[in-house]
Amino acid sequence: MRAPQRVLLNALYLAPGVSGGPETYLRGLVPALAREFPELALSLATTHSGARTLRDEGWEQFAKLIALPCEDGQRVRRQWAEQVLLPRAARAASADIVHSLASIAPVFAGARAVVTLHDVTFLLRPTFARATTWGMGLLVRSAARRADRLITGTCAAREEICALLGIERTRFDVIHHGHDSSSAATATPAQDVRARYELLGRRVVLCVAAKRPHKNQELLVRAAPALAADVVIVLAGHPEPYEQMLRALARELAVQERIRFADYVPDADLEGLWSVADCAAFPTLGEGFGIPLIEALAHGVPVAASDIPVLREVGGELPHYFDPHDPAAAAAAIEQAFADSAARGVGPAHAARFSWRTAARLTHESYQRALAA
Repeated sequence: MRAPQRVLLNALYLAPGVSGGPETYLRGLVPALAREFPELALSLATTHSGARTLRDEGWEQFAKLIALPCEDGQRVRRQWAEQVLLPRAARAASADIVHSLASIAPVFAGARAVVTLHDVTFLLRPTFARATTWGMGLLVRSAARRADRLITGTCAAREEICALLGIERTRFDVIHHGHDSSSAATATPAQDVRARYELLGRRVVLCVAAKRPHKNQELLVRAAPALAADVVIVLAGHPEPYEQMLRALARELAVQERIRFADYVPDADLEGLWSVADCAAFPTLGEGFGIPLIEALAHGVPVAASDIPVLREVGGELPHYFDPHDPAAAAAAIEQAFADSAARGVGPAHAARFSWRTAARLTHESYQRALAA
């Protein structure tokens, strides 16, 4: 198989600090590609805010940054940039591969096309507004059908995608995401983070996820009355309209003093929250991989998680699983996690199996398959 020489990475979804899992994927994979394959000429097309942030962080040391005139929320401008300007940039760079990192890609890429299709959760479960879901569904289907090679993070995600979109499994490379503890921010001191988020004298259940219906934080709010009075649940993640329903439900159940709506948490504070967490809870209804699950295990935090195939694949037998529709089962799993004294020993070893270095090497192999297609 011919080795690629020039790769253009499509990150036109990037809204720094807001993009969630796809941003973590970008930040883990691209530097690892540059380290593992220094001969590879990397260009990265992104939004103005994305280019500015990455430039300030020194990304121009290993990749050429191309700022296209759009932001993630500007639908028309983004489509113009993705469908017209990005292929022009690919041709100007003589790119061998255009790798779209978050499910949506140009119809005609201007080079061989590789698409990371993280999941189709938004097509199966309430996530976005109806019009947004319809539009994204068209774009994802088009990208998947035209790609020379597809990448996804788990076998479970591949099976769900193939069943829904009618794509052959052989077109996919399953490449687990990585985890890099060495890049973690310096944690805010435990006492400071407890004071800042009103956690003094409390046992902490930490849930890290954007507040969207499929993330299912509602289940944790409904589980709160069954937990001991000293337990608080911290919901750390980008606030979206779903949060208002969660707040109203907490008031209805009279548990508003037991729930902390932390919204966006700076990296140092998040590290501090991991250090004080007694349990991590992930009630999600659907995922492509589940990066926060690996992060929890890497920090040695016991985990209570939805019993769904993707989390079983990533977490193995370490999490305490529960039916994501059963608040009582979630409360019981959280109590089991509180008592899990082994997690701090076995969790980090399990998380260490997920490496961005390995992901970069397997992604490079996927590029070679695309060139040979």
